[in-house]
Amino acid sequence: MKLLNKIDKKYVLTLVICIVVALLCGALIMLITGFNPIKAYQTIITGALGRPRLIGNTLEKFMTLCLLGLATAIGAKGGLFNVGGEGQLFVGALVSTMVGLQLSSLPAPIVIVIAFICAVVVGGFYAWIPAMLKVKLNVSEVITTIMLNTVAIKVVTYLVNGPWCSDLVSVSKGTDYLPDSLRLTKLIAASNLSTSFIVGAIFTFLIWYFMKMTTAGLQMRMTGENARFARFAGLKSDRIMVASMVASGAICGFVGMTLVYGYNGQMVDTISTEFYFDGMLVAMIMNYNPIGIIIMSGFFAILNTGATMMDMTMGISTQIYDIIFSILIFLMAANKGFAEWFNNRKMRQQARAIAKKKAGKESI
Repeated sequence: MKLLNKIDKKYVLTLVICIVVALLCGALIMLITGFNPIKAYQTIITGALGRPRLIGNTLEKFMTLCLLGLATAIGAKGGLFNVGGEGQLFVGALVSTMVGLQLSSLPAPIVIVIAFICAVVVGGFYAWIPAMLKVKLNVSEVITTIMLNTVAIKVVTYLVNGPWCSDLVSVSKGTDYLPDSLRLTKLIAASNLSTSFIVGAIFTFLIWYFMKMTTAGLQMRMTGENARFARFAGLKSDRIMVASMVASGAICGFVGMTLVYGYNGQMVDTISTEFYFDGMLVAMIMNYNPIGIIIMSGFFAILNTGATMMDMTMGISTQIYDIIFSILIFLMAANKGFAEWFNNRKMRQQARAIAKKKAGKESI
C-alpha cells in the first residue's frame, strides 16, 4: 500500500499514453509502407516470448538494459551525468577478455573472479577521470565522457583488430575465443541467457536497496538534487559525486564482461552497438527511478528482441524499434515542457485573479 502511495500516478498515466501514441505512430508508418501493423506487433510478441530460446534472448537483453539504465541513474542521482558508459563498457570487456586469455591455465572460478574484479575496477577508473575533472576543475562531465567514449572505442578497435587480433583462420576478426571452461553456463539452451543474469539480478536488487533504503543512498540523492545544500548540511558532496560516477562506470565494466563471458565468447569491436545509450534513455524516460527502469527495460527488451524476428519473417526493418523508442522519448520530453508551460500559465492566471480581487477591494 505504501508503495502505491509513492507512485506518481499522473506520471504513470502520461507514460502509458505516450507509449500507446508511440506504438500507434509505429503502426501508421508500417501501414503507409504496406505492412500489416497488427500482424507485425503480434510477430514482435511471438519473436520475444514465443519459444524458450527467444525468452532467453529477451531476458538477456532486459538485464543489459536494466543494469546500464541503473548505472546512468546512480551517476545522475549523485549529481553527475555519465554519458561515457559505452566507453566504460568497452574497456571492461577488453580487460576481462585479456585476463581470461592470459590466465586460462588457472582454475576457471579464479579466472572469472579476477576478470570480474578487473572489469569493475577498469570501468570505475575510466569513469573516475571525468568525475575528478568535474569536481576539481569544473570541466563538464558530459563533454569529457563523450570524448572518452571515442577514445575507448577507437583504442579497443585498434587492439582487437591489430596487435591482439586472433591468428586463427577460423576467426575473421577480434581476439581469440575464451576457453569453454570460462564461458558462463547457459540457463536456456541455444539462447544468449547465461548465469550472468543471476548475478545481474543480484546487482539490480543491491542497487535498488542502496538507492532507496540506505543513508548513503539518501546522501547521494541530496547531493544530486542540490550539491551546495548538501555541502552546507555537512555532506562531502565532492566525494559523493565521484563515488557515484565510479559506481556507474563499474557497473558498465561488469556489463562489458558479461557480454564476452556470457554469449559472445571473444572481444570484438561490435561487442556493443550503443547498448549504453539505450539504457541511458530508459533511465531518462523513467526519471532515474530504479523500479521504473526495471519495468521499462522489460518493455524495450521485448520490442528489441521481437523486432529482429519481425525483420526476418515480415521484412520490416528493425529500425522501427528505434523509431518507436525515439518517438516515446520525444513525447516524454514534450510532455514535461507542456506540463511546465501549463503550470506556469495556471500560476499567472491565479496571480492575476488575486491582483484583480485585491484591486477591487482597494477601490471600495
